[in-house]
Amino acid sequence: MPRFLLPLFFFLCSLQMWSQPPTQEQLEERKAKIQLEIREKEELLNSMKSKEKSVVSQLMIQKEKIGLKEKLIKTTEKQTKLLNNDIYINQVKINQLNKDLEQLRKDYAAMILKSYKSRSEQSRAMFLLSSENFLQAYKRAQYMKQYASYRRMQGQEIESKTKQLVGYTNKIVVQKTEKEKLITENEKEKQELEVEKKEQEKIALQIQKDKGKIMAEIKKKQQETRKIDAQIQKLIRETIAAANKKTAASRAKSNPKTTTAESTKAVETSAKIVLTPEGQLVANNFRANKGKLPWPVEKGVVTLPYGDQPHPIYKTLMVHNSGVEITTENGATARAVFGGEVTKVIKLSPLNIAVFIQHGDYFTVYQNLSSVNVSVGDKVSTKETLGRIRTNGDTGKTVLKFLILQNTTYNNPASWLYNM
Repeated sequence: MPRFLLPLFFFLCSLQMWSQPPTQEQLEERKAKIQLEIREKEELLNSMKSKEKSVVSQLMIQKEKIGLKEKLIKTTEKQTKLLNNDIYINQVKINQLNKDLEQLRKDYAAMILKSYKSRSEQSRAMFLLSSENFLQAYKRAQYMKQYASYRRMQGQEIESKTKQLVGYTNKIVVQKTEKEKLITENEKEKQELEVEKKEQEKIALQIQKDKGKIMAEIKKKQQETRKIDAQIQKLIRETIAAANKKTAASRAKSNPKTTTAESTKAVETSAKIVLTPEGQLVANNFRANKGKLPWPVEKGVVTLPYGDQPHPIYKTLMVHNSGVEITTENGATARAVFGGEVTKVIKLSPLNIAVFIQHGDYFTVYQNLSSVNVSVGDKVSTKETLGRIRTNGDTGKTVLKFLILQNTTYNNPASWLYNM
């Protein structure tokens, strides 16, 4: 093979290896996981209905459940397709084995008949004794030996191929039974999906009926969010003022002649942190890691991005988010995205504990914690655990709200966190 073709050959082999379709075992594992998620959604919906919780939350969970059902149907269809392929391949092998066996049996029958005729005309002993010389007798003996060996080999090959045929036939029977089971299962899932869609329509009609009340609830939640944002701004301004006061006092102590009362007051009342050389270094390091910061949770998905966007149910209603909301697993913990100092640990509402971490003139805020592992003044490192994230009793979701600010200016976390 020419040298320049070798890299192409290895690339194509690798591509084939990576593009292999999932196996039956992998699909079965995926299906089991989806079925578990569906059961969890059903339990959550039943719990919500018994408690008469928000119909908007019910609709969102119902949508997720329908999505999972559709995934389950697609996975089962992939399993059926894979079985069809296996059945086709096995049937081809069975057809070929039948063809080979038919030919082998014909050849073997012809050989037995020829042998029988030969035995009737002339015995083996006469065949050897009629040789003209010893060399011819030896060759005839060898021929007879090879002929007997060939007959034995033909018989063994017929036996082997017959066993293979029985094996493939049994295998195809099992596969066809499994295929019928999958088809029945898929039909049942499709019927259940139709029921789920009707339930979704029912909830949607209820939402339409109670639209005014629900819109009022959404607006109330937005007001609460704005109130918390204002509270965060106030707390950060307090932190800035305290830091600047400390810096001003340090400057006045080190150089009392050049630092006047007016300049000290200006530093203390500034809306921005007057950074010390150490603080500037931390801020520069934080800024240098823009787009490379780890996520504030180990596993999660962004369910509400930064900024203004339409409400998931009422598209004409715009909702604002000052950070990102990341949905994670129940029992998950929040972790620091960068090293810094804890400046606040505070209850923003009865069920919402927040941790504030300062990184020079940058702040990261971790909201919706049920318990915390840190205290004000603690120095934390990257990925250090800060506390457990609260699971909402109404929705069953575990959501962390994460903010990044430079002084009092909100930043979009998506541009800071890695691969968001």
